[in-house]
Amino acid sequence: MTQTSESVTWLTQEAYDQLKAELEYLSGPARTEIAGKIAAAREEGDLRENGGYHAAKEEQGKQELRVRQLTQLLENAKVGEAPTTSGVVAPGTVVTIAFDGDEDDTMTFLLASREYASSDVETYSPQSPLGTGVMGKKVGEDAQYELPNGNKASVKILEAKPYQG
Repeated sequence: MTQTSESVTWLTQEAYDQLKAELEYLSGPARTEIAGKIAAAREEGDLRENGGYHAAKEEQGKQELRVRQLTQLLENAKVGEAPTTSGVVAPGTVVTIAFDGDEDDTMTFLLASREYASSDVETYSPQSPLGTGVMGKKVGEDAQYELPNGNKASVKILEAKPYQG
């Protein structure tokens, strides 16, 4: 299977290792733990009115969804170095843009996989319309991206610097 650039997620070695460890935990010890909770709740009797059983099954479903997400993410991941230079928009950079060249109407965001999302700065995927539009642009350059309504929007790259976490 050939990978398109849209399906590849760039990760640092540290991020890859962290996600791999989470997957191993969820696939092993966490599965055993949730199976134990379900078995214990099942022994309590009538499953139709057993809140503990239903909660454990819901938790199991969420856990299995996360296992599938992590498996797919890691299968399509490319491990590389985080950007170390400023000035060019790339995954792992914090980007400040001005809408329509208006330097009073700006937004700053991290261009990265949602696995990097933090409360410090909003995160946009490199595969998003905005991410695709600004990718590879240098400070001072203009970029265009498509809005949900099909119109084009124009932004100017004011700053691109490596994310410091």
